[in-house]
Amino acid sequence: MDIQGFCDPRFESVRQAFLANFDGGNEVGASVAVTLDGVPVVDLWAGDADSNGRPWQEDTIVNVYSTTKTMAGTCMLMLADRGSLEFDAPVATYWPEFAANGKQGVLVKHVMSHSAGLSGFDPPLETADDLYDWDAIVSRLAAQAPWWSPGEGSGYHAVTQGFLQGEIVRRVTGKSIGTFFREEVAEPLGADFHIGLDPAHDGRVGELIPPGSGPNSAQGDPDSIGVRTMTSCPITGKEPRTSAWRRAEIPAAGGQGNARSVARVHSALACGGEVDGVRLLSEAGVARALEEQTQGKDRVLGVPIRFGMGFGLVGPTFPLSPNPRTFFWGGWGGSLAVIDLDARMSVAYVMNKMAANIMGDVRGGSIVLSAYKALEA
Repeated sequence: MDIQGFCDPRFESVRQAFLANFDGGNEVGASVAVTLDGVPVVDLWAGDADSNGRPWQEDTIVNVYSTTKTMAGTCMLMLADRGSLEFDAPVATYWPEFAANGKQGVLVKHVMSHSAGLSGFDPPLETADDLYDWDAIVSRLAAQAPWWSPGEGSGYHAVTQGFLQGEIVRRVTGKSIGTFFREEVAEPLGADFHIGLDPAHDGRVGELIPPGSGPNSAQGDPDSIGVRTMTSCPITGKEPRTSAWRRAEIPAAGGQGNARSVARVHSALACGGEVDGVRLLSEAGVARALEEQTQGKDRVLGVPIRFGMGFGLVGPTFPLSPNPRTFFWGGWGGSLAVIDLDARMSVAYVMNKMAANIMGDVRGGSIVLSAYKALEA
């Protein structure tokens, strides 16, 4: 396998882990990036951008599904850091219509920690096309009743979280979350990540290769919150091939980028909120991501998990880092991003061959662990 890019010799273990994923037949095309103290130390890509053999290039980008949540969460952390919103305030403070149907007590921090009780759409969406009408989607969510008492444990808001966050951003700033992210994060940092993709970039987009089944084929009790959540939004993994999906702002699942762009944004967080003279957050503002909001078995994912403010926190279920001040998230199919404040390191992995597990797979995990192995050397 011909791997392109560069790798600091200290991080040769990352290159080897990346190569092993291809040698094992587990990849079609992928990219990996690591920053340390804000400096890129790994930026590699390899393979094909689609099933027809188009090479994965330096500027290839793909849909990263829920890794997009790290970008939406960053926007929310920035607004809180600026004093534009309060995590302890009711969502209805900023979005009055949201108070309908018993949601007066849903706080912004519940949205940030998947504990708002709105993990799925009720009634379910008829098709994925429903996601492309922002006003209609947020009106649906504002009218819904919560499926459990807000704040009492998490239930992964797989698609809904981004719309909830995005509408709060819109009410606070007057800008869509895609516009806010572009103007306040991506452009200042020179990060090639997009929430709502301009057609000018379509030629660079890699084609996701979906698994055999989508999350909407969830098995189990049809009345359970987990099944209701996953079946409420019918997606197959083929939607990012359409221009409608790429144009839409789907802040929990529709972001387009590569490992370099993900690691670039996260390098600012890993370095206390600032990188290369661009400050997104104060150090205290970044640290808010580590404030544990929920801990226990997630109603949707079915495993014990700790949620901070907009990110997952490391723990026994996700032992991604030996350092306590580490937060992360990943996307359906396998993309993964880790931000370590103690090591001042960000690690990102983005691919186009999707694994079926909504919680990722060993490919990204092996790369993250190899980055920590390099630090120990």
